[in-house]
Amino acid sequence: MEKVNLVFGTVYGSAQFVAENLQQGLTDAGIEATLYQPDQLGGFIPPENELLLIVCSTTGQGDIPDDIQPWFYEMQQKAPYLPNLKFGLIGLGDSSYETFCGASEQFLALFEELGAKRLGDFLKVDAGETMEPEVEALAWLPNWIELIAKERAA
Repeated sequence: MEKVNLVFGTVYGSAQFVAENLQQGLTDAGIEATLYQPDQLGGFIPPENELLLIVCSTTGQGDIPDDIQPWFYEMQQKAPYLPNLKFGLIGLGDSSYETFCGASEQFLALFEELGAKRLGDFLKVDAGETMEPEVEALAWLPNWIELIAKERAA
């Protein structure tokens, strides 16, 4: 069985709500899913034999939310080489801003720099188009679970 570690960065709670819904969706699909609160991430380096799913909103001018900034900078500073880590990424933002999903873009760049491989599409949820980002995330999840199964079979 695969294990998914879920991390989120949020400003007003939407990304946390999305991550909680994804955790339930993964559990319902028979996949072990651990949801980390941002204050639990100090010293956390995602195990390469498990999957990572990042859900992050964007604040200000494409900035990473304050709650997850310490972990982002810790990962950047430690720069662990993670060539066998597979990760998924969901960004919450507003496309009326030039920095749409800018925080998630920074996570994408960081984890690719660390050697990790993105599994599936980078889902960008536009607050200008939906008031329920968890609905879009849950619609994205079955394809991601299918990719997990294909990775396991390969």
